[in-house]
Amino acid sequence: MNPETQHTPELEELLIDAEADDDVVQDSHPLVSRPWLLLLGLILVALNLRPALSSLSPLLADVSSSLGLSAAQAGLLTTLPVLCLGLFAPTAPILARRFGAERVVFGVLLTLAGGIILRSSFGEVGLFAGSLIAGASIGIIGVLLPGIVKRDFAARAGAMTGVYTMALCLGAALAAGATVPLSHYFGDSWPLGLGFWILPALLAALFWLPQVGQKHGAHRVAYRVKGLLRDPLAWQVTLYMGLQSSLAYIVFGWLPSILIGRGLSATEAGLALSGSIIVQLFSSLAAPWLATRGKDQRLAIVVVMLLTLCGLFGCLYAPLDGLWGWAILLGLGQGGTFSLALTLIVLRSRDAHVAANLSSMAQGVGYTLASLGPFAVGVVHDWTGGWTAIGWIFAVIGLGAIVAGLGAGRARYVCVTCERV
Repeated sequence: MNPETQHTPELEELLIDAEADDDVVQDSHPLVSRPWLLLLGLILVALNLRPALSSLSPLLADVSSSLGLSAAQAGLLTTLPVLCLGLFAPTAPILARRFGAERVVFGVLLTLAGGIILRSSFGEVGLFAGSLIAGASIGIIGVLLPGIVKRDFAARAGAMTGVYTMALCLGAALAAGATVPLSHYFGDSWPLGLGFWILPALLAALFWLPQVGQKHGAHRVAYRVKGLLRDPLAWQVTLYMGLQSSLAYIVFGWLPSILIGRGLSATEAGLALSGSIIVQLFSSLAAPWLATRGKDQRLAIVVVMLLTLCGLFGCLYAPLDGLWGWAILLGLGQGGTFSLALTLIVLRSRDAHVAANLSSMAQGVGYTLASLGPFAVGVVHDWTGGWTAIGWIFAVIGLGAIVAGLGAGRARYVCVTCERV
């Protein structure tokens, strides 16, 4: 069934529980003995979900020059972590059911730290292998953390949504803006600039360690959702998630290089990316609230994607005197596109079980699709020797996202069956 109207979700419903197919998780309300410690741990973990991605791009030219990487190889380097976000996201619920979400988060924080130190210490092989490990780690934690937030802070999940989003944006912005100055501080050493981000990962693991012993009961799979892969609406949600993410990771991976190619210093380019990411905080909180006030989300999707495209074209082609205006416009657009992608997963699902499975599909397939964008930028730059032609990639991906979003933004539910097993 595809009703034309449906209930508007509260903000807390944006937190999809990766273990929502488990009856025990659905019905349990675990007691948190030290909620302040859990809150601090959650914030520190969320802060680490973007630095491994945004810290590399301001130094990409230095890294490529030092190791002799071509633009295509640099594109692959920016693609690997995003590809791993998609490939490893579906393993998160499996690992959580086997070992418990808290233990998995702790262990994967350590692998994230290992990936960061590997990519900054062992040349070209370590750079690629470490990027792969870091991306896989972020993909797993990114699926599990929202479920922990929703489970342990159920009464304040709306506020925690804002805290979670803020921590993500802050971590990305800090890494984008601080990595180049850090590398200069350490004697113009890009390995030390990249390797610095092992410290917040280890700090997060330290503060998360007390959660490893928490007991939340045995988990068992209770429901199986069938039919998502045959449902056009589910694919439209997935394509919108993937295409808007592709533009986001192009910005993470390549915007500083584009701006450096236009004449900015590495520090100035990193600060521009950092400022754009900070702005995302405001639109990522406002866009879902505004979008759920209308009969559907199609207008909101078009508006935020047009803002994104205007910001991208401005950064690529407009005079540098107005760069900060375009960077702010880009941030407003991309914060809205990401939060609306999460909102669509909830709005197109009848219950938490369907939402958990649609979330897994949208992230797994969507992030895999998203990885093609950064790679395409590297290939086109390698072919043309410049950045002018990159605008065609922005246009194709952006228009594709609008088309998919117009389908996904309709007030309908995905058609699936949900069976108890």
